[in-house]
Amino acid sequence: MSETEFSTSFSDAEINKNFENTDFFSELMGGLEEALAYEKGTARAETIVRKRSLPDVNVSEVRKSLSLTQKAFAAVLGVSSRTVEAWECGKTTPTPTAKKLIYLISQDHSLIQKLLPQ
Repeated sequence: MSETEFSTSFSDAEINKNFENTDFFSELMGGLEEALAYEKGTARAETIVRKRSLPDVNVSEVRKSLSLTQKAFAAVLGVSSRTVEAWECGKTTPTPTAKKLIYLISQDHSLIQKLLPQ
């Protein structure tokens, strides 16, 4: 088995300077303690990065509520009409970014005017 090699444009001196005041053990222990506190439900709010759940969107319903064809809706979102078709029939799901955009459009139909191709 061959060793993996990494290359960098930084010199050894630059790398050492970057980690000069870092106590890796303390950093690792701190992270583990935060993870344990999170698991126990006792973590401080400022130490937790909350991943927001994405809203559920029904692509077909949103598109139809806007009276748009799949082709027109695809143009607004910057995707192909086949992508919209795949979302609507359940073959694939929108990316997180597309899902957020579709959700925002469903909440404020006036966004369509801003997103229409010029």
